[in-house]
Amino acid sequence: MAHTSPAHRRGALLAGSVAVLGLLTACGSADGTSAGPQKVPGPAAPATGGGTSGAAPVTSDTPGTATSAPGGTAATRPGSSPATAAPGRGTGTREGNATGTTARSTRCHTSQLRAAVGRNDPGAGQENFPVVLTNTSGRTCTVHGYPGAAFVDAAGRQLGPDPRRETGSPATVTLRPGQSAWAGLTFSNPEVSEARTASPAALIITPPDERDHLTVRWTAGRVPVGGNSSSVFLTVLGPGTGP
Repeated sequence: MAHTSPAHRRGALLAGSVAVLGLLTACGSADGTSAGPQKVPGPAAPATGGGTSGAAPVTSDTPGTATSAPGGTAATRPGSSPATAAPGRGTGTREGNATGTTARSTRCHTSQLRAAVGRNDPGAGQENFPVVLTNTSGRTCTVHGYPGAAFVDAAGRQLGPDPRRETGSPATVTLRPGQSAWAGLTFSNPEVSEARTASPAALIITPPDERDHLTVRWTAGRVPVGGNSSSVFLTVLGPGTGP
């Protein structure tokens, strides 16, 4: 059996202690705490799985996210142009809307007028009466176009059809207080036309664009209400009280 020197035995014991210490270090400490990260030689392996490793966290102030700007309008994203109105879409007051005090209507209302039937001016088998509207109010007003008219009996029932309108060019007639406008009421003489007739109690007259009417007592005798040549005609309003 070979004998080893003391110095040789001490060197072998020291080498074995170092080996045991290295083994304990690689396996971890006694309290379960893992050792520091080990540097592995070579390139890193690609990430696997569905995670988004390395993505920046999303926060409420992340650049590019729209936020509420003062006044309730959406903030503009960095780098984008400010919002503008779509072509053709209005951004202010609609065209045609009043921008100041609205002008008061100048139309004459029924309550501002008085109606009358002028003297008959017969000719060529025709009966011709001027229907007159007079401004009795304290302000200037206007009439335009045709009045409405109808013959009625004492009970207010209409006699015959509504008068027809003669062809004409309506014009606006301005009536100062006390001034008048007139329209012609014409029909064929019943004795000539042999139309069916009636004796009206009144003629009701409605100013242009109004619903309420005025009543004038009718004293000119019989009028056509049916049969041959029984139509009654009205002309457009003009200034004055007759032709």
